[in-house]
Amino acid sequence: MKLEKIEQDCYYHIYNRGINGGPIFRSDENKRYFLRLIKKYLSNKVSILAYCLMDNHYHMAIQVIQEEQKVTQSFSNLFNAYAKAYNKMHNRTGSLFEKHFKRIKIQDTKYLRNLIIYINTNPEYHGVNNDYKKFEYSSYQTTIIDSNDAVLMPIAKEEVINLFEDIENFEYLHQQKMNLNLDLNALDLD
Repeated sequence: MKLEKIEQDCYYHIYNRGINGGPIFRSDENKRYFLRLIKKYLSNKVSILAYCLMDNHYHMAIQVIQEEQKVTQSFSNLFNAYAKAYNKMHNRTGSLFEKHFKRIKIQDTKYLRNLIIYINTNPEYHGVNNDYKKFEYSSYQTTIIDSNDAVLMPIAKEEVINLFEDIENFEYLHQQKMNLNLDLNALDLD
């Protein structure tokens, strides 16, 4: 399978899971470390619109703001650094992630909005958390709070809110997706 080329100024869904569907995060400490590595390796290279860290997979909606080679290398450095630290911490060897990280180029605003909702509601959808609004390792809280105090991962909050017109519509559309119990897998995002 040929990987989608990452192009500057374009939007992407970035995701992957653990090898054989196994865990990539075993603790909150693992998730916080992964978020610190995202800041370290991806700051000023991509804008993060949404993210969610589940025990065996992750999702990000990003906009690329640097040239392809720098961004691709930064993602590689991020995943390699995390896998090495995870393997050392958990006394394991070998690959942590399934092959290369997956990426889907986002072609329209409607799909991008649905992707952001899908990412933010992922914990509730998968039954990990009864209320996606309170899940600590997604971008939902970061988007709706007034300040960035104690935020684990800064996101392009203003851009996200503008995509939904305002914060009220952002919250409403997230709730509607969950109330309607839509089959989010039909969006072909996993």
